[in-house]
Amino acid sequence: MLSSKSPKSSGGIHEINMTPLIDVSLVLVVMLLLLTPLAFESSIAIRKAAASAKASEKKLKEERIELSVVSEDSLLVNRVMVPRRGLSVMLGPMLEGRTDRRVVIECRNGVTHGVFVDVLDQVKICGAGEIAVLGR
Repeated sequence: MLSSKSPKSSGGIHEINMTPLIDVSLVLVVMLLLLTPLAFESSIAIRKAAASAKASEKKLKEERIELSVVSEDSLLVNRVMVPRRGLSVMLGPMLEGRTDRRVVIECRNGVTHGVFVDVLDQVKICGAGEIAVLGR
């Protein structure tokens, strides 16, 4: 005589549920596909400045033009006092002979914003390629 319980129904579920494993795997694949181009793109722009900084430190100091806005009417161009209205007369010939047209501008305390912006405009009109602003 057969018992009322069959051997198949008493054991429970013996299969592995593959749905969560497949879901997690697909999410990881999608993340890998999306993030791989970003990793390569960001690595292109990285420069190893520490290796070449010592060699180019002297060269950078010689090539750039340092400009300091001292007051409303006077500027220092490479440590030479120049009236603000004569900036283009002095800066124009200095920038013409250079391949690297880098100008570093510093503004002292007490100088109004309008004067500083006017100096920035004059430097750009004179032909500066790169303008760096030093701040505190």
